[in-house]
Amino acid sequence: MPSSALHVARTGLEAQDTRMRVIANNLANIGTTGFKRDRANFATLAYQDARIAGQQSSNETAYATGLNLGTGVALQATTRIDTQGSLQTTGNALDMALDGDGFFQVTMPGGQLGYTRAGNFSRSAEGTLVTAQGYALNPAITIPEGASAITVAQDGTVSATVAGAAEPTALGQITIASFANSGGLRSMGDNFLQETAASGAAQIGIAGEQGRGHIQQGYLEASNVNVVEELVDMIEAQRAYEINSKMISAVDEMLQNANQTL
Repeated sequence: MPSSALHVARTGLEAQDTRMRVIANNLANIGTTGFKRDRANFATLAYQDARIAGQQSSNETAYATGLNLGTGVALQATTRIDTQGSLQTTGNALDMALDGDGFFQVTMPGGQLGYTRAGNFSRSAEGTLVTAQGYALNPAITIPEGASAITVAQDGTVSATVAGAAEPTALGQITIASFANSGGLRSMGDNFLQETAASGAAQIGIAGEQGRGHIQQGYLEASNVNVVEELVDMIEAQRAYEINSKMISAVDEMLQNANQTL
């Protein structure tokens, strides 16, 4: 029994260490545009059934309760919390935020599509709207040299005043991707997410239609990390780690006692 308790306490230490890593990542990204906080989910490990409830205890009776011994805890999954962060005004015409569900599409190296909530775009040397890494927005939007008064409507229509034209010229339309299970998207780093079998295929459409969010020009979406909540979770994880450490110390003393006695 003592050695089993050591194993159970060890799994508790590993679980809380993992939880602290998730919390640390959330706090580290509190200033990251469009970042969504993660939550660590845990599940019990397999139980050892020494006696099953309902098992015969004699020819005429059955046990009313079982004897089930747990073997600890393990990380089950991490869940991305997709609640929207606050929209912060920047005044930059090429900054965009999604007010509602959906993701911007970006063409990554090799032609693979990435999905992001970070709308801090800029112009490349060729005039194409790109991310900070130089990845082009999909579908590609090119702003002619000398264009002014760039506007992005809530439905994603991009227009600008070009040389020689009295009226604004439409340059293209930004479409938005949505997923049946956005929680199934794989985090790739650099604010990008990748489609998986769990997320389902991307459903492309116009901003503001079929549940997709509207595009807000001149805004960026802040991280949805709440410092107070993360600190409370951190203290809780720290206390749980200490308790599991004390369990290991207590079991170790029991083993020493047993060795000395025997």
